[in-house]
Parts: sequence; structure tokens; C-alpha cells
Amino acid sequence: MSAAAAVSALPTALEPSKISCHKTAAQALAIVRDGVITGEGPTTKGRIHFSRALDADDAAWCARILTATAVEHQPVSRLEAEALFEINEAAAERTDDGLFDDLFAKAVVHHAASASGLPVPSRSVALAPDTEIESWAPVKAIGVDTEVLEWIAGQMRGRRRSNRTLLRLVATIVGAATLPLAQIPNVFDIGM
Repeated sequence: MSAAAAVSALPTALEPSKISCHKTAAQALAIVRDGVITGEGPTTKGRIHFSRALDADDAAWCARILTATAVEHQPVSRLEAEALFEINEAAAERTDDGLFDDLFAKAVVHHAASASGLPVPSRSVALAPDTEIESWAPVKAIGVDTEVLEWIAGQMRGRRRSNRTLLRLVATIVGAATLPLAQIPNVFDIGM
């Protein structure tokens, strides 16, 4: 596919009906990230959008992508979670009233729980703004894969922006896993 054809295909790649798997969902999230970074592109058409800003429309794009029919009943993948970490880091300004932070924390925990073999609800339930994350997220270390927790810690370490909900849940799980609470700030390279 030529570069021009790839660019013209971008808007259709964002349509939830065109998302066929975790990989295409992660690619669509990368398009949202690029729009956040540059303030331009298919996710910003028809509205004023500043570079390095994330607004409610950007959060809505992410929610539509993550709950597309093809991936609705699958756990959030590591590729999708990584794309969300990139969007979180790219957005220096937020005007979304916390919508993205809520979605981001829920999606990463959905991935962590499912990658650990724990049951998770469908994405439309787990990621919904009116669903409390504590209603389904693991709060004990029983069954949580330490490799997944280490991956999340690695993603969060050294980041300019942290997500309090995600940090609190992971700290609770890590604390329950017998890691002394005093070491938790070192795991994430931040102060609590």
C-alpha cells in the first residue's frame, strides 16, 4: 500500500466496524495518539484541537475503539494497553473531565487481570464510565501474575504523568503480594 493510500485509509481504520482484532484496535489508538500529539489528523477533523492536548472527543474515540464489536468480549491486549500508555504520556493538557484517566486505568487493569487468568467482564461493562473499577478489578494478589505487575510498573516508571486510580490498584495488589509498602514508591519511581 502506498503512503497516500495508507493516509486515506486512516479514517476508515478508526471506524469501530473496521476494527477486527487487538492489532487493528491498537493501530486505531495510535492514530488517536498522533492526533493528540500534533493536534491534526482524522480524530481532530471539524474541531479546534491543540497539540499535546486530550479532550472529551479523544477519550470518546478511545472508548469506541476499545469497545468495538470485534473485541468487545476479548480482554484488553498488551498492545492496546501500551497504546493507551502512549496516549496518556502524549497529552500534556487535559480537558476531558477525567474520562480518559478512568478509561485508561480500567483498560490496563482489565489487561492485567485477564493476562493473569482472572475473570473479567466484557469491555462495555468494565470500561463504562458508570462502572466502578473496584466492582470487578482484583484487589488481592491471589492469582495476579507478577510479570504483568512488573510490566505495568515498567510502563509507569519515569513517566511524566501518572494515573492515581491505576497506581492505587496496583499498589494495593503489590502490597497484598507481601512487598513492603515502603518499597512501592521505588517500584514506580514516584512518591506516593
